[in-house]
Parts: sequence; C-alpha cells; structure tokens
Amino acid sequence: MENKFRFYNTLTRKVETVIPNEEGKIAMYTCGPTVYHFAHIGNLRSYIMEDVLEKSLRFVGYDVKRVMNITDVGHLSSDADTGEDKMLKGAKREHKTVMEVAQFYTDAFFSDCAKLNIKTPDVVEPATNCIDSFIHMIEVLIEKDYAYLAGGNVYFDTSKLKDYYVFSSQSEKELLVGVRDDVQEDENKKNKNDFVLWFTKSKFEDQALKWDSPWGVGYPGWHIECSCISMKHLGEYMDIHCGGVDNIFPHHTNEIAQSESYLGHKWCNYWFHVHHLNDQSGKMSKSKGDFLTVSLLQEKGYDPIVYRMFCLQSHYRKPLEFSYEVLDNMTSTYQKLVKRIAALKPEGEIEQDKYDEYRTKFEDALCNDLNTSMALTIIYDLLKADMNDATKVKAIGDFDAVLSLNLLTAGKALAEEETAGVDAELEAFVLAKIEERKAAKKAKDFAKADAIRDELKEKGIEIKDTREGVVWKKL
Repeated sequence: MENKFRFYNTLTRKVETVIPNEEGKIAMYTCGPTVYHFAHIGNLRSYIMEDVLEKSLRFVGYDVKRVMNITDVGHLSSDADTGEDKMLKGAKREHKTVMEVAQFYTDAFFSDCAKLNIKTPDVVEPATNCIDSFIHMIEVLIEKDYAYLAGGNVYFDTSKLKDYYVFSSQSEKELLVGVRDDVQEDENKKNKNDFVLWFTKSKFEDQALKWDSPWGVGYPGWHIECSCISMKHLGEYMDIHCGGVDNIFPHHTNEIAQSESYLGHKWCNYWFHVHHLNDQSGKMSKSKGDFLTVSLLQEKGYDPIVYRMFCLQSHYRKPLEFSYEVLDNMTSTYQKLVKRIAALKPEGEIEQDKYDEYRTKFEDALCNDLNTSMALTIIYDLLKADMNDATKVKAIGDFDAVLSLNLLTAGKALAEEETAGVDAELEAFVLAKIEERKAAKKAKDFAKADAIRDELKEKGIEIKDTREGVVWKKL
C-alpha cells in the first residue's frame, strides 16, 4: 500500500508521512480518561478526533491496533505530582469506594462515546490491572540509575537525560504553564522536574488503593501507567501516541523519559495532539465547577452527533470556541444535510469512475493532516455532482464510516419524527395543499399562497421553503 497518510507530528514539529512498522501495521495508543467524574465535551473533542484518525487510517488501508488506558488510580490533580488524588476526591464527593466511582464513570464515559459514535479501542486496560508491570519498570529504572528513592517515594531523575524537553525548545520557565495547579515544592526531589514513579509517603495517608512493593506499601504515579500499558499490548515500539495538547507537558514528556530510559531505544515515532475546546471565558475544564457534558447537551435538546459535526468542521490543531448559538446553527446545517441525503433515490448501477473520483478526493482530504472540514465539503460537492443517486448513496455511506455522522439514517429518522401522529388522510391533504400553493406562487398569486400557509398552520402543520423544495412537519 502506498504510504500517503500525513499529519503533524508534535515531536518533530512538522507534517510527516506515517510509515507503518515492519509488519505493515500501525500501533496506536490513546491516553484514556481519569474516571472520577463525567467527561466534559472539551475532553471528548480529543476522543472524537482520535476516533476519526483511527477510522481514517483504516479507511485508506492501514491495519491499526489501538490501545487505551483507564486511569482508576494515581492521578493527582496537578501534573507536578501535587494536589488531591482525583479518584479519592470523587469517592469522597459521592460517598462511594474508589472502585465503585471508577466503574460508574468508566461506564458513563463509554456511554458518551457511543452517543458520539466513537469506536471503542481494540484494547482498554484499567491501570489497577497492571500494578506488577509498573513495579517491574520502576525496578529496572532504579537498576539503570534513572530513578532514586527519597522520603519513601521513588522519583525519576530527569538530570540523567540529555534532552528532557523533547517536545519543545522553550525554556523551563515557559514550559511550566503546562502544570495546571499551583505547584508545592517537593523537598525530596533532586531536581524540580523529577517526577514520582511510586508513592509510599504523601499527604494522603488515607489513600484508598495501595499495594505492596519493594519500597513499601503505596501506589503508582500517574505517568508510569501509559508507558506500561502500551508496552503490554503494543510491544517495545509504538507508531502513534494521541492525546490533548495539555498532555504534552509534563505527561507525555515524562512518558518518553521513562519509556526510552527503560527500553534503551526510541519508543514512539509520531505524536498526535488535539487542541483545546474553549468557551467565551477560556478553556473548558472540570475545575470551573459546572461543565458541559453530553447528557447536558441532550437535556437541552441537542443531538450529540451535531456536536461531533461541530468538531469536524474545524481543524484538530486549532482552538475551537463553543457557544449554544454556534451549536444551533450546526443543528440547522446538519438537519438540512441529512434531509437532502434522505431525499436521494438510489436507483441504477454504480458509476464506478465517478465513485472512484470522489473517493480519491475524500482520501486526499483525510491524508492531508486530517482535514475533516474539507472531507465534509466533499460530501456537499458530491451531492451537487453529475452522478446518479445510487452512486451518491454508496459514496456517502462509505465516507460516513470515517465521519460517523449517521448520514444515511438521520434524515429518515427526522422525517419520521416530524410526521409522527399524521394519518394518511392528513398527509394527503397537506401534500395537496402544498401543490396548490406551488401553483398559486407560479401564478404570482402570493395572497393565496400565504392563505394556504395560514390554513395549514391552523391545522397544526408548519411548512418551510428550502432549496430542495417544500418541507413540512406537525407542530
């Protein structure tokens, strides 16, 4: 297969062609959720775009194995290994055990993913399944003199690396903006950038989950889990590692540090990062208190798939600003699109040459740094193209394997919803009135056309003129 898929590699800071491993496969890893609360729609933007990346790679012919972790232990509220344990915080808030909280929010996360048509990765592994792997990696890092014991905790020694800041040429001071909470100085550290691999001593003496280790009873640091879980399922070499831009420093920086020190060779070739979702007050985050979830969008009457389309209209490397006004506009755009597709009459043979022409255009958009906005534009171009409806329906159905916007089914469902409770007699009356109004407008008898519209409204029927013709629904 021709290697033509390209995207921006954060590690090299340029758009590069993805070259699969010797077996012709793509080993892909996604940083999964910390399951102490619902995912907000900002988190889910990253998962939507990672989903499109995986589906795009498969669409153009790559064999992909994708792995994701579930953080159910060890993630403190600051990336600098300080602050409150997020899982313990959730347990206290809800008066449940940590594992009850973890299971509830894991289920909620995958429920949200299903509503957004996000495919479940091939392997999903909770951190609590892999404690022995974490301990083994830490033992090896200590043996290789990349880690040290201080104050009861095990730390990674960043001073042993030639280039700790692999993702940036920025100064240490500039990179500290990646630390999300106020940092309290840990006096056990030899260097301020050292990070915890294993805790036995922390200010959380009531930490709920602890395990025996060579260094005492304790629990792992956050960064160690992604390294070990990826190696467990993908081996010593990884092709693509995904996450949000807020993972770049220090989480992904620390993953590279510990993984390559442990392995003794380069670990991952390509790094794919999705930018923030903002609202008018800035980046969305749970720390603000009230935050937008998929369920809240549904309660307000929005289809989660409209939010997915909203994300696809923008490039994954650009900040995206959310507002209800924008989502209202996107709802209208989406409904018009799927109704237009539903009106197609797929009769006749597939025009293979025209199908191939548009498939090539669609693939080129995906391969050009995952240009989902252009991919959507190609759907619109295809609808206007000189080809029969059967070819259009086949192309749209195939392309929607990547976009996952329910393009072939949503329009029919909308039409059924809008005409629910309409019997055959009323439907015949409405259609006859629409034709009568059409004739009146053609004769420039606009007073009669308006009177017909009012007559239908009195019977609880709303009509609307669109480029595709008159549509109607029961009020």
